[in-house]
Amino acid sequence: MSHLSERPETPLVGVPMPHESAGLHVTGTALYTDDLVHRTKDVLHAHPVQVMKAHGRITALRTGPALAVPGVVRVLTAADVPGVNDAGMKHDEPLFPDEVMFHGHAVAWVLGETLEAARLGAAAVEVELDEQPSLVTLEEAIEAGSYHGARPVMVTGDVDAGFADSAHVFTGEFRFSGQEHFYLETHAALAHVDESGQVFVQSSTQHPSETQEIVAHVLGLSSHEVTVQCLRMGGGFGGKEMQPHGFAAIAALGAKLTGRPVRLRLNRTQDLTMSGKRHGFHAEWKIGFDADGRIRALDATLTADGGWSLDLSEPVLARALCHIDNTYWIPNARVAGRIAKTNTVSNTAFRGFGGPQGMLVIEDIMGRCAPLLGLDPMELRERNFYQQGQSTPYGQPVAHPERISTVWQQVRDNAGIADRKREIAAFNAAHENTKRALAVTGIKFGISFNLTAFNQGGALVLIYKDGSVLINHGGTEMGQGLHTKMLQVAATTLGIPLHRVRLAPTRTDKVPNTSATAASSGADLNGAAVKNACEQLRERLLQVAATRLGANASDVRIAGGVARALGSDKELAWDDLVRTAYFQRVQLSAAGFYRTEGLHWDATAFRGSPFKYFAYGAAATEVEVDGFTGAYRIRRVDIVHDVGDSLSPMIDIGQVEGGFVQGAGWLTLEDLRWDTGDGPNRGRLLTQAASTYKLPSFSEMPEEFNVTLLENATEEGAVYGSKAVGEPPLMLAFSVREALRQAVAAFGPAGVSVELASPATPEAVYWAIEAARKGGARRGGDARQGSGVRTGTSALSHA
Repeated sequence: MSHLSERPETPLVGVPMPHESAGLHVTGTALYTDDLVHRTKDVLHAHPVQVMKAHGRITALRTGPALAVPGVVRVLTAADVPGVNDAGMKHDEPLFPDEVMFHGHAVAWVLGETLEAARLGAAAVEVELDEQPSLVTLEEAIEAGSYHGARPVMVTGDVDAGFADSAHVFTGEFRFSGQEHFYLETHAALAHVDESGQVFVQSSTQHPSETQEIVAHVLGLSSHEVTVQCLRMGGGFGGKEMQPHGFAAIAALGAKLTGRPVRLRLNRTQDLTMSGKRHGFHAEWKIGFDADGRIRALDATLTADGGWSLDLSEPVLARALCHIDNTYWIPNARVAGRIAKTNTVSNTAFRGFGGPQGMLVIEDIMGRCAPLLGLDPMELRERNFYQQGQSTPYGQPVAHPERISTVWQQVRDNAGIADRKREIAAFNAAHENTKRALAVTGIKFGISFNLTAFNQGGALVLIYKDGSVLINHGGTEMGQGLHTKMLQVAATTLGIPLHRVRLAPTRTDKVPNTSATAASSGADLNGAAVKNACEQLRERLLQVAATRLGANASDVRIAGGVARALGSDKELAWDDLVRTAYFQRVQLSAAGFYRTEGLHWDATAFRGSPFKYFAYGAAATEVEVDGFTGAYRIRRVDIVHDVGDSLSPMIDIGQVEGGFVQGAGWLTLEDLRWDTGDGPNRGRLLTQAASTYKLPSFSEMPEEFNVTLLENATEEGAVYGSKAVGEPPLMLAFSVREALRQAVAAFGPAGVSVELASPATPEAVYWAIEAARKGGARRGGDARQGSGVRTGTSALSHA
């Protein structure tokens, strides 16, 4: 086992423990960015001047009326920017635009003594617009040929030969929706400038270093003149990876120009109408199976809705292409990707980062084709699982493919699939207007950033003379428990009790050039960096302990806060050891660093090994559907998920549960709607509040929810043998959608292929039931050329 993966005796990693801030969360004493305004004197408040049109060029911007509003101090416009008027890494996101690109685009910001004064001032700003035609939907953009960014193509094998060898060929298309992050804490920033002109920004950001970079170039400063700190976030889910930068820059610009602290916090409606979502996708596909139901070829085009600017759309699309295979070997494939440019908010990272979209396409294909092949959906999936020695369509060998079958079989056993299927068949036979179904789906999710350079982490660990330890690392805490794991890693590596270790807020002047806390890589990168720093310190302390204990350093162990020499009764307490080291002038601080090895990726050829490893999992979901309304409930969920050797099992189980529920929300409830008419509100987000955008709640939770972490699953070459847990569980929710599909099919004749919208809302389920009762797209065995059914979201034909 590698040094990085090996655990000492009695480690603190692997011990179930609550979130390090759980007590603060439930008592309301945890501080978030916007809480700091009450501790800051003379704060100005920022409010956006939003233009409520989908597209148009600004012909006049009059700020004078706002300055006449009592309490308004200043109006920020493009003329005030001393550096670069851009908030994006692609330089396509003007901070103060001269062209409105989506309904609600902010073109100026008002600073007021109070938020109400700033709001009234913003309302007084006069904007004249030369309105332009707009593209609101993905379909409109495709029809207009409106695209931006890269157009990757992934090719493996001989696709034409694969189709020629196929006994069954199906074609179809699939349109599925995006998803609102709906984090509890909206975007927020608080900036001030000190006496030397240094800018300090408190930001709710997943990527402090990039926030620092954007703030610096907007202000025309160097990065060492800007410090960004993130205390914690009330949720992020990817929505705070790129999008906080512009808001932080507005606050910093206001502070620089006025000399006073500036607070910017979006209310919920502003956050929903101004910030990006998960990318909605359109997929066209053609797939070939042999006579036994094994995939022979796939030809697909995935179109992502990027919104008005690129943001992270290119890497999101790349990850979607890399995950279209999911757990299935596809020997011959050609998958093309493109990004539509629409007049909506710029879509961005969201838990899974394109992976869910790619995987949803193949899972939808499997669910739709299984009845046409005369196979049980579980059987079709099992027949296509990766086997040892096989590689992905982009050329990466699949390590530990046996885990795909292992988690699958464990779920089958834990859930009692065979017996319950018989019970469900009996229930359905006895209930004409209520049907149940049980579906199992698996996942294979690659862990690492698409961009190889991002796969690095840093840490700074300080030991004080009294033996207490302070950790700084580059990861941010958004409720996912990263800080808890880092405390456990540090205490394990140093061999001391957990209470001796404290973790400082993430800030750019302690650990520079950090990567975003994203791609499920937070614990991998920062944990390895923390471990590296602690190992440097431990080696120094072992030398000191060896002298005191009269032993060789190689024979000294530190555990439970005590240094002992092998074969000796002598002991040296941690506090005494540290004090001795100080008086011997031994350095008691260390900077740790980690870079993920073994990664290589050619983005042009779309070939390589971009992922350190794959995380695996499987879920079985049982649903019950009402035939009169399409309403449904999740009766039971069983999950087995691979997190390697868990760093913190309680945290990981919570992440699996939360990710699953969020995925179920995306696939079944959360329905983003825009005004697509030609009226004055064209392009307006209609679902801009919790009253109109349906989120999962307690009533949508499974009545029985069983989560098991895969045992004996050490991941070689990862920190203490663990695996990432943040994103992969979201895709386990495919089992909910597939169970709904099978329940809908039970309302129709045998062998019906069900086309199901995504999200599969009760309305969508009801219309699918109506189609199934009429015979659906087609029953299995019907081989008519080109026949098929077209709905608002999908089409399927058997060629």
